[in-house]
Amino acid sequence: MPNPSIKPQHVLLIVADSLRYDSVHYENAPKLPYLSKHATQFSQARSSGCWTLPATASLFTGLLPHQHGATTQTRQIRKDVPTLAEKMKAAGYQTYQITANVVTTHIFGLDRGFDKIIRIWQHVPTKFNRLQQFLALIGKPRFRRLLLSRDAISLKLSEDLEVAKAWLQFLYQDSFDAARKIIEEDEKKGQKSFIFLNLMETHFPYHIDATFALLSPQLRNKFREIHALFHAVNQSFLAKGKLNIASDMLQQLRQRQRESWVNIAADIDAFAQEMHEGKDNLVVFCADHGDNFGEQGWVYHFSNVSDAGNKVPIFYLPPHQTTSAIIDKTVNAKDLHASILHSCQIPTTQPSLLAEPTSSNSVIQSYWYNKNGNTHSKYHYNQICFVNDTQRYLYRKGQWYTAPTSQQTTMTEPIFQALPPSIHPLEARSICAEKRKIWLKTLKEFKVFSGKL
Repeated sequence: MPNPSIKPQHVLLIVADSLRYDSVHYENAPKLPYLSKHATQFSQARSSGCWTLPATASLFTGLLPHQHGATTQTRQIRKDVPTLAEKMKAAGYQTYQITANVVTTHIFGLDRGFDKIIRIWQHVPTKFNRLQQFLALIGKPRFRRLLLSRDAISLKLSEDLEVAKAWLQFLYQDSFDAARKIIEEDEKKGQKSFIFLNLMETHFPYHIDATFALLSPQLRNKFREIHALFHAVNQSFLAKGKLNIASDMLQQLRQRQRESWVNIAADIDAFAQEMHEGKDNLVVFCADHGDNFGEQGWVYHFSNVSDAGNKVPIFYLPPHQTTSAIIDKTVNAKDLHASILHSCQIPTTQPSLLAEPTSSNSVIQSYWYNKNGNTHSKYHYNQICFVNDTQRYLYRKGQWYTAPTSQQTTMTEPIFQALPPSIHPLEARSICAEKRKIWLKTLKEFKVFSGKL
């Protein structure tokens, strides 16, 4: 059993980018023997943001997007908000970020507080060939124009052309090796370390092989799969006002992510065991957010508040924990921030997911994405969603909607249905008084913040 008096020597926060909850837990998903037997799992955790910036900023600050300020429209964490890395550094930990996603670096200020940033794509050789390179999305200016948005931030994202490696080849073992080297060197110095690892294998285009490959066997379907990948990452539906990817290809995209998880699951489990077993280390494995393959009419992971895009796996391994547990309370992944601080005996007023899961409020936010000025007017809205046990309450453009939560492993997601204007769901008797008070305050703050954008 974990001993709360043991302060972790090393803390590893491992994030599989865009990994959906059901990709980890579907019927034939690979088993995770060590994590399943030793970790505390959260079966009803949701990210407070729907893409890397707001979701990671929430992990780093313990705050909702309207509080830390990093949204699709604002793009930066507030300067006066301290980050997890800064707090860990102040407590005596050397802080490291090992990332395969350029979004987590200086572009949006997510590097704040880290002593060292390792952009893993700069440390490995190129493995993909020239034929594969046309799907790098970055290799040449015309592909950047096709497959990345053309705003100033996106141009910054594509400045380092080597980042294409993260889109086209496995890098996770290189990231693990970098973490091993850091820990080995810090242990020689008697130095504690906090290491954040971002893995891109489960992110678009979903790595189904060591280098980019297609799932479809027939030539015609290969072209259809490329077409689907192109329109998914480009979020063409935002301009067209409707999905333009066939339903079978949406399922193909979903299968790509599942295959990407199959490829890395055993190695993640083994790495977690290596870092945890018999050691005074804290290991956390989770996703920053999920992804959408047609759920609620969305593709990719900007601007939505669906369970597909926000429900995330979390495995929490305190030092010397030898028994597993499953917490089925609806919780917010942002509270991993406080949980890590609690485990490291660093003062915080925020709740720990392990000790106080009922104090965690599952609230999701999204902010509409301006696609080069071409976003269809029907998508010009910000959203906030409150999850209360098995029911979700969504607010957008002055209208309330509701839907049950998705099924546990199939992630069959009920569509949100509009509520009559006379019904304010946050005032329902099924919501406890304390939560109602917090949620009404959160809603008010969201409206004020949203109105200023």
